[in-house]
Amino acid sequence: MTHEITRVRHELRRRKLTLARVEQLSPGMRRLHFVSSDLDGFPSVGFDDHIKMFVPGEVAPAPGERGTMRDFTPRRFDTAAGTIAIDYALHDAGPAIDWARDAAVGDVLEIGGPRGSAIIPDDFDWYWLIGDMTSLPAIGRRLEELRADVPVTSIVLVDSAQDAQAIDTAAQWTPRWIVRERPDADLLTEAIGGLTLPPGEGFVWIAAEAGAARAARHAVEALGQPARWIKAAGYWQQGDPAVHVRIDE
Repeated sequence: MTHEITRVRHELRRRKLTLARVEQLSPGMRRLHFVSSDLDGFPSVGFDDHIKMFVPGEVAPAPGERGTMRDFTPRRFDTAAGTIAIDYALHDAGPAIDWARDAAVGDVLEIGGPRGSAIIPDDFDWYWLIGDMTSLPAIGRRLEELRADVPVTSIVLVDSAQDAQAIDTAAQWTPRWIVRERPDADLLTEAIGGLTLPPGEGFVWIAAEAGAARAARHAVEALGQPARWIKAAGYWQQGDPAVHVRIDE
């Protein structure tokens, strides 16, 4: 069926990773490259999948509890080679980001999931990818996976001009990088309001601070984009970086 979004559930499994290399992509983004013998069957089939990171060094949980966890997108992985990379946006404090800032080769990390995947088909006429630096791992993965020459526009809020990323893609990619000098919601709605929907049927993907993502969704809907072809999520919330919420309206 055309434009059918498929949802897949996965068996939950905990995996142990060992940090092999640290790569500073930009002042605000750090990529950690891990190796693992536990990646056989790793089931990440959606570009915006989330794995649970069990933050090392936290106080041991009581029996029946799971300790401190944070959601991250697996940016790149190779199950045959036993490698996985996770990108960390460094602009927010918190136990997971603190660990990523200080992590050294040989450090061990445990992850779980992903619990499920939403597979957005690559059969639309065009795509918009909208968000902030926390969305860049998913945006980068999507750009790398899309078919050749499909038009893609990205609007991404960054902490500085140096945080813009070069991403290899066969798609016809038009990036717009906006430095965060005003409230995120204002910047995104202003940028979206200056666009018109391209011809044909497209899909709009949004992930940012929860309030900003909601405002961006409303701005896209105001342009006439069908709600069924919009996916929006809050990857964090002002005052609570651990929040992750789906935004359907």
